[in-house]
Amino acid sequence: MADAPLSTNLADIWEWAAARVPDRTALVVGPERRTYGELDARADRLAHHLRAAGIGPGDRVALDLKNAPEYHEAMIAAFKLRAIPVNVNFRYVAGELRHVLETSRASALLYHRSVADAVGGVADLVGGMGTVLAVDDLDDAEPGTAEVPGARPYAEALADAPDGRAETEGRSGDDHYLMFTGGTTGLPKGVLWRHEDAFYACLGGGDPMRIHGPVQDLGEMADRFVERIVYLPIAPMMHAAAQWTTFMWLFAGGTNVLVPGSFDAEAAWDLVDREGVNILTVVGDAVAKPLLDARDAHPDRWDTSSLYAIGNGAAPLSPSLRTRLVEAFPGCVITDGMGSSESGVQGAARTQPGEGQGGAASAGGVAAFSVGETTAVLDEDLRPVEPGSGQVGRLATSGRIPLGYDGDPEKTAATFVTVDDVRWVLSGDMCTVDADGTVRLLGRGSQCINTGGEKVYPEEVEGVLHGHPGVADVLVVGIDDERWGSAVTAVVAPSDPTDPPTLDALRDHARADLAGYKLPKHLVVVERVQRTPAGKADYRWASETARSTLADAPA
Repeated sequence: MADAPLSTNLADIWEWAAARVPDRTALVVGPERRTYGELDARADRLAHHLRAAGIGPGDRVALDLKNAPEYHEAMIAAFKLRAIPVNVNFRYVAGELRHVLETSRASALLYHRSVADAVGGVADLVGGMGTVLAVDDLDDAEPGTAEVPGARPYAEALADAPDGRAETEGRSGDDHYLMFTGGTTGLPKGVLWRHEDAFYACLGGGDPMRIHGPVQDLGEMADRFVERIVYLPIAPMMHAAAQWTTFMWLFAGGTNVLVPGSFDAEAAWDLVDREGVNILTVVGDAVAKPLLDARDAHPDRWDTSSLYAIGNGAAPLSPSLRTRLVEAFPGCVITDGMGSSESGVQGAARTQPGEGQGGAASAGGVAAFSVGETTAVLDEDLRPVEPGSGQVGRLATSGRIPLGYDGDPEKTAATFVTVDDVRWVLSGDMCTVDADGTVRLLGRGSQCINTGGEKVYPEEVEGVLHGHPGVADVLVVGIDDERWGSAVTAVVAPSDPTDPPTLDALRDHARADLAGYKLPKHLVVVERVQRTPAGKADYRWASETARSTLADAPA
């Protein structure tokens, strides 16, 4: 076994893992459970159905699905055929769905019945597909009423498909994996990866906890196969945060527990208690705060002693929320991950039990990370910034990175650059580098607020404002201002809607951590801060809300 070569094709890795523990539980989603063997057999049957419908290598299979076992079944089935699964945001209306289906050139579609109205709105596209399968929802969502041409029940398609391995010639690490971005800074873009690069850059490379380093052969994979890990990601499968981590643990023999419907903090703790979850991941303050609030409100309701690690990714975790996590779970490793659909995992900040905040060096609202040798911060001339200089640059990654944006050579050329024969992907994240190499994440350059000639990164201000007890959630945007050019504006959902914090109270709270020009000049109070299904900030919504509210305010 030690000398056995390692295939970096994702279907091959999955089939190897499933054959090792066919009777172990692989997935728990609501009332549904799948062992490794059951999941593999159902994926094979779906692959047979897709192949009979004309789906083969390079074809795209769109997944307009919420969390459900069918999501993993469909991804694995596509990998088995050397086809390419396409993640679709299940909240998209018809126009947004059309963009993803057209740009991805999808040949097949799986959708939950609750999104049938959006699917029916693109009937002209759906009608020309090889197969369209309707999946029953696991939650209490009402099914859509639109007619979807050619749609067939998923369960019926699987029942009619033959058993047996869905073999496909030519599988290799060069097969493709596609991840559409969340579209938080524009229309969603498909990021195209090779399987091998995705395995090492996104899926842990056989090292889920990123402790031992990537594996080189099946012997190492076998040595690291776990006896028991129960993992709960509080994120939708259509997002990289859930896709990457769940497959990371499936390749290592773990059990994945998913929330089938909308996020509910008490329901999440119910799952931790019932399933004995060992590792929990959240998506920024928008998830972490409700979880901690629910636990504080019911301190004796749930047994959380099985937890030994809590991770965060895809959205910033403010210092105040990180402190609450450390205090609430002193025996847990607390990890912040940094990365993107275009880069894979770039860095991490890890707090070991008993370390307090030491493992997550932070100042004010700025998160700090340790990064690997293939990640750097580059200046405007695409040269590494000098550590300790305070110079702001763009976060960049080399080595195992994507092929580019699918079907978009112009955007690819702008984001993927070659300097001195080294190919880099440039993220939109702006950072500084400490003298010891620690990278401090300031925020996205596209959201940077230029106020009175000074640059303000919203994430830094948000991180500080989240520490105010009257703030349940907050986004910070810039609003046009005759004097300042752009005025820092806080859009706040208060903890107590009957007693929202005042602008002066927020400014006083933030003065100890932020320079005066970074303090909010306007406050807009809302019932709820709108975020994407994955918990990411919706700055377009925040800007529109702030502009309209301030425009309507009395002079």
